Amino acid sequence: MLLRFVLSHIRLANALLILAFCAFQSAYAQETPSPDRSVQSYFDQALVLKNQNKIDRALEVLNQAAELAEKNEDEKALVDSYHRFALLYLELDKTDNTLFYWDRAKVLLNDIAYPYGNAVHKYIEAIVLYLQDQNFQAIYMLNDAKQLNNDRNLLNNILLAEANIYMNIEKYDSASKNFNSLVVNNDVYEKEYLATKAYMGLARLNEKTENWEETIKSASGALALAQENGFSKEVFEANVLLGRAYEKVQKYDLSLVHNRNILQIKDSLFTIEKVKTEAKTADKIQFDFMNDEIRRQDEKIEELNESANRSEITAILTSAFLTIISLLAVSLYRNNQIKLKTNDLLQTKNKELQNARDAAVQAMEAKTNFLSTVSHELRTPLYAVTGLTHLLLEENPSENQKEHLKSLKFSGDYLLNFINDILQINKIDADKLERLSIEFNLKKVLNDVISSLQQSAKENRTEIVLEYDDEIPSHLMSDPLKLSQVFMNLIGNALKFTKNGTVTVIAKLMKKVEEDVTIYFEVKDTGIGISKEQQKSIFDSFEQGSIQINREYGGTGLGLTIVKSLLGLFDSTIQLESEFGKGSSFFFELNLKSKDSLVDDIPFEITQKDYNLKGLHLLVVEDNKINQVITKKMLSKKDITCEIASNGTKAVELANENKYDGILMDIHMPGISGDEATRQIREFDKEIPIIALTAISLDDSLENFYAAGCNDVVTKPFKPEVFYQKIGENILDKQIKNTTS
Repeated sequence: MLLRFVLSHIRLANALLILAFCAFQSAYAQETPSPDRSVQSYFDQALVLKNQNKIDRALEVLNQAAELAEKNEDEKALVDSYHRFALLYLELDKTDNTLFYWDRAKVLLNDIAYPYGNAVHKYIEAIVLYLQDQNFQAIYMLNDAKQLNNDRNLLNNILLAEANIYMNIEKYDSASKNFNSLVVNNDVYEKEYLATKAYMGLARLNEKTENWEETIKSASGALALAQENGFSKEVFEANVLLGRAYEKVQKYDLSLVHNRNILQIKDSLFTIEKVKTEAKTADKIQFDFMNDEIRRQDEKIEELNESANRSEITAILTSAFLTIISLLAVSLYRNNQIKLKTNDLLQTKNKELQNARDAAVQAMEAKTNFLSTVSHELRTPLYAVTGLTHLLLEENPSENQKEHLKSLKFSGDYLLNFINDILQINKIDADKLERLSIEFNLKKVLNDVISSLQQSAKENRTEIVLEYDDEIPSHLMSDPLKLSQVFMNLIGNALKFTKNGTVTVIAKLMKKVEEDVTIYFEVKDTGIGISKEQQKSIFDSFEQGSIQINREYGGTGLGLTIVKSLLGLFDSTIQLESEFGKGSSFFFELNLKSKDSLVDDIPFEITQKDYNLKGLHLLVVEDNKINQVITKKMLSKKDITCEIASNGTKAVELANENKYDGILMDIHMPGISGDEATRQIREFDKEIPIIALTAISLDDSLENFYAAGCNDVVTKPFKPEVFYQKIGENILDKQIKNTTS
């Protein structure tokens, strides 16, 4: 009797709860998912509807996807459904609903291995943080998401989110790069929508900087795409921007046209009926979810009721459960009051901590930007020094002059190495270094480094010995450039402090399991050694042991710091053994991948060609007058004629009006930059070879140059043979290829 009484009251409470929700909702039948359709097809349809601002229909379609995923017991598809619900509720400004589905997805992710699902989870968390104005935390969360999965559509949406955050914190250059890369995206699912959003972002960015012509240009691009694809929300936003921009440039007739468009769109897009429908659909779906939970609980109670042996236990447990629930309700109310007060205090402290952290981040960025700017600005005059020295050495100077010029060349190379070290440390501090994974031959890398340092060894009357284990596979996968930097610093350091002695480079295979290889490396010398006290700080920046050592041997004291940081990218640690006056030994281990299936006679070295560059006619884009003279002189040495453009705007104009065999493009210029000029040239000439000729800085990325349309990059100051080689490879080889094809 007690059991029937309790169960009847529970059912009555459930019925009342359902009736209360039904009174609030406009009940209508839910279409069941078609068995012939896949979950992905529902996702695709919901995405199209969402981008067209048909949120109510998108929610209905997504609900069908969730039902099908649950029916198929497909946990990953169910996670994806919850994530898409969360994103749709963000469109409706229903953050609580977003967090509800985000939490449901989190519960499932705790029990399954799903990298893509975890990446989207962090992406949604980043968007919520951004909406709460926690910009830096949002950026870090987006970086975490990128590390988990490389899905192109997700990465493009992350790129868009980063751009909006950068614009919010007034990092306009970074925001512009992201928006520009999305304008020409190749996304499989949202190509036009992402391009529309990118144009809108550029329009808002230019509005912030009061560049009204560019605002109009970008907003017009967004409007055209939005109208073509039915993106009604973006059509409205583009008209708003164009109305304001045309008013600023005093084109009031055009401003009036767009303002009238806004009124018409408001009547159709933001009607009370539409808002009500979206709210009803959103609330109904969540209500159905809760109703299903109640139904499942009823089924469990019925199962227990059918078991006669458990009837008395069930009654006791039910009574206890109701009592506990009552006590918990009172306790939760009291705790909630305490929590509210605590939250106020925590929010205050949180804001204080966030302000302090933002100030620290800004200080670090200021330091990084300053050093990056200094490094870049030093490279430009250094290009003049090294370039003029090269030209003078080729003009048959007298022996006395030759000696002075060689000293000047040595000083220029020394200064360049110093600048490179500072730039490298900056990149490490700014966490802008990434490890590549490409095929290379380790023995060749070590031999190349040793060959480049033989002159230093000869000057110190020191022998370099390579002890190389022939059991090491010839084809390895890793980052040969960064490994070269490690050994260049270690061997160069050993040579600097060793005279009339020996520097030994050891590479030994420790173990090999299938394609996993562990190699032991050691660089030891018979030089001056390092005392126990000095060893404690030898890997710190600008540390050389003592002032006396610095004065006698020179250098920046950054070499070992760079080595330590670079090896950190390989998850390896540098170790040191040394005795003062008896030499030093630096050693570490690396875990690499081998490629046993490749044939050993594959060449690892590109043969240098001696190109005949006579008769080529190039466009040189360079704003520095001295650099113009040097570059033109170096070209004339090879019988190459050229025309000079002093800025990016002039370069675009000349490239459009004249015929050139190729373009040498400086990147950092006043007005429009070199990569922007390249993008504009590519709009009317897809084929002309463009070589970026630039003093690369910390914020520069080679990928950005290639994305803009450059065929190759030469960094200033450069070696003349590299300069001529790049011209031949990108211009002559391409001409030959086009002729034969």
